[in-house]
Amino acid sequence: MLLKVKDIYAGANDREILKDLSLEVSEGEIHVIMGPNGSGKSTLAHVIMNTGGYEINSGNIFFEGEDITELETDKRARLGLFMSYQAPPEIPGVTLENFIRAAITARDGETPSFFDLRDKIEEIMDELHINTDYKERYVNVGFSGGERKKSEILQLLMLEPKLAILDETDSGLDVDAVEVVGKGIARFMEKKSRSLIVITHHQEILKYVKPDFVHVIVDGKIVTTGKADLMDKIGKEGFAQFRG
Repeated sequence: MLLKVKDIYAGANDREILKDLSLEVSEGEIHVIMGPNGSGKSTLAHVIMNTGGYEINSGNIFFEGEDITELETDKRARLGLFMSYQAPPEIPGVTLENFIRAAITARDGETPSFFDLRDKIEEIMDELHINTDYKERYVNVGFSGGERKKSEILQLLMLEPKLAILDETDSGLDVDAVEVVGKGIARFMEKKSRSLIVITHHQEILKYVKPDFVHVIVDGKIVTTGKADLMDKIGKEGFAQFRG
C-alpha cells in the first residue's frame, strides 16, 4: 500500500471538515475525487501534504507503511509526495529553474548537473507549450492561470514523485491548455509504479488518464466509490443523489 488515510477527522479554526475519512491508494493507481463545493476535497489534499494550516484531530496517515501524520511538509515531499495547488502561489525572487533545482537537490541530497537539468526543463517546457524564457522568471509572478497550471505540471514531470495530488489542476483552463496539461499528466503516469489523486469538478482532463477509482466526498465523508462510469452518473444527475 502506497498511501493509507485512516479514520481521519480534521479541520481548521475549530471547524471539523473531514469526518472519519479513509482512503487507500496502491502503486500505479489513479484515484479521482469529486464532490460539491465545500465538501472537503481540497482539505483532504492539504491534510495529506500537511499544508494549509489544517489540524488532524484524530486518525493517521501512512505512506509506504510509515506513519507520517506528524511529519513536516518538506519531509513528506522527500519521501515522494507532490501536490499541485488549485491556486498556485507566486514566489518572488526565485526563478522557476532555480526552484526546481533546489527541490531536486533537497530530495536527492546533491545538486543535479546544471546543463542536464536545463536541457530536461527546456524539453518538457516545449512539450507543455511554455516559452522556455519562463524558466528565468520568478515562480508564477506575472503568469496567467493557464501558465501557472502548466508550471505545476512541469514541476511534476521534473520531480517525478511516487504520488501526485492534483487539486483542480484543470480549473480555469481553455480547451488547448486542458489538452496540454492532460498529456503532461499522462506522461507522468507512463511509469507504472507512480500513483495519482485527481481532485476535479470536470471530466475533460480525464480523457487523458483513466481512473481506477472514483470517490465522491459529501460533507467531509466519502459517501460512495466506483469506477469511471460513476463520473457519467454524476454528470447526468449531479451530487444531490448522494446527499442523505
